[in-house]
Amino acid sequence: MGPLRPLTPLLRILRYFASRQIKHRATVGGNLCNASPIGDLAPALIALGAQVVLRSAAGARTLPLEQFFLAYRKTALQPGEVLAAVRVPEPPAGARMAAYKVSKRRELDISAVAAGLYVETCPEGLVTEVRAAFGGMAATPARARGLEAALRGKPWTEATVEAALPALAGDFTPMTDHRGSAWFRGQVAENLVRGFYLETAATPRPDLPPRPAATVRLEVVP
Repeated sequence: MGPLRPLTPLLRILRYFASRQIKHRATVGGNLCNASPIGDLAPALIALGAQVVLRSAAGARTLPLEQFFLAYRKTALQPGEVLAAVRVPEPPAGARMAAYKVSKRRELDISAVAAGLYVETCPEGLVTEVRAAFGGMAATPARARGLEAALRGKPWTEATVEAALPALAGDFTPMTDHRGSAWFRGQVAENLVRGFYLETAATPRPDLPPRPAATVRLEVVP
């Protein structure tokens, strides 16, 4: 596995993330510390199991990224602390993951809903680990714990996904604003989960359109 393999799900959203100038000057840490509930990176990194290292003169501590966001635009950073690093674990072979951004425009637009989805299955096809994180569905980027519980231990099939989707309604209470109604956001979130299953199913659907290639390339510089 290459050292950047855990980051490949970010390629999809990076294609539509900000402008070229911002992408060349901004930082991942700055994006996370902004703590926007509709930021694009946080759901993807949460789904990947990322941790943040917070450092101060007194020492360092590590938190799961999902615990970094406490409330609307409020983080776990204490006075004198900085976000020093973001750690993404190497996923096991066979893990499936994807990141999504839904907005009115394709480029230079703020998301109505963003999602990061991750699933591991055992040789028998049962879900052994699942993380589903969303932005635009609550005051902070957050995991859909009810959906995850409804999927865990079940066969990774279309029927399982459909049976689990109603749990999303209990996971979030999205708001209505100029980017979309609460109903719209709920429907989008459900359809992103459906799309993730169809993209990662063992038997590809021939009627699905081709996935667009990313325009951002990650390289290892020796």
